[in-house]
Amino acid sequence: MSSTILDAPSPKLTLAAAVVVVGLHALTVAALVAMKAPEKPVEAKIQTPPIEIELVTLPKKEPVAVVEQKAPKVQPAPPKPKAAPTVKAQPKPIKEPVIKEKPPKATPPKKATPPKEVIEKQPDIIKTEAPKTPAAEPKVDTHAADEQRKAEERRRTEERRIKEQEQQKAEQEARDRAAAQEAERLAAEKAAREKAEALAAQQAAQRAAQAKAAASNTPVNFTASNADWASPPRWSFPRRAARNAQSGDTFNVVLVLRVNKQGGIDSVRVSQPSGNPSVDNAAQRQVRSGKFTPFTQNGVPVVGNVTLTVSYAVP
Repeated sequence: MSSTILDAPSPKLTLAAAVVVVGLHALTVAALVAMKAPEKPVEAKIQTPPIEIELVTLPKKEPVAVVEQKAPKVQPAPPKPKAAPTVKAQPKPIKEPVIKEKPPKATPPKKATPPKEVIEKQPDIIKTEAPKTPAAEPKVDTHAADEQRKAEERRRTEERRIKEQEQQKAEQEARDRAAAQEAERLAAEKAAREKAEALAAQQAAQRAAQAKAAASNTPVNFTASNADWASPPRWSFPRRAARNAQSGDTFNVVLVLRVNKQGGIDSVRVSQPSGNPSVDNAAQRQVRSGKFTPFTQNGVPVVGNVTLTVSYAVP
């Protein structure tokens, strides 16, 4: 009976061991509850790199924007938390203690630190470098060039103005010449028309006069210079008159002749006698042997009266 009691564990030790086991189990359960399931690694989105565009401006070159693309950072998966080891209480061999000692207090295991939340950082898509400010160019004095350019513009403007004036003057002269030619043409046409009208009127008057002269037998007076003999008369000094005259004497008789439209002599009249009747009679007789070219007026033969002086010289 006594040997059986000695081999059995102390109730206090058994209670202490049970308390330790229960505490360890409670801690393990708490650690498991606090742990999170491992998250799946986030797959990085593959993004198409942007097209690099080079801007070129003439004549001055501007810095080209450089596009830098960084590869997306892949966040590694968080490490799996290690499970707290399970402590198994081993029964200590029961010895017969001489002095009763208090059992050591059980040290509680450290609490597992929960894993930090992983914040996914978005990768930089495009990084554009700011254009560098070009170095300030040295100032150039362009006053002389500006003055020369302005003088050249003024010269060109003046040449353009002179050219326009010359062109306008040439156009005005051409218009004046055309107007003068037109005026000359109109004047020539008017003069020709008036001349034609005058000629037509003259011809009409001539035709009227011819018709009137042809219808009329009224004699027209002509001088001896207007008379033209078609066949001259045969003149001879009468012998009867020479008996009473001296050699070298001259007898002049003035005759008035009526000439018909055919040129023949219709009548003879003594306008101024010579003083010798024999001479006057011989002159009237001899003049009828001749014939005149018909007298005309306005191209029409007319009856004419002509005064003719006949001179006789005594042989």
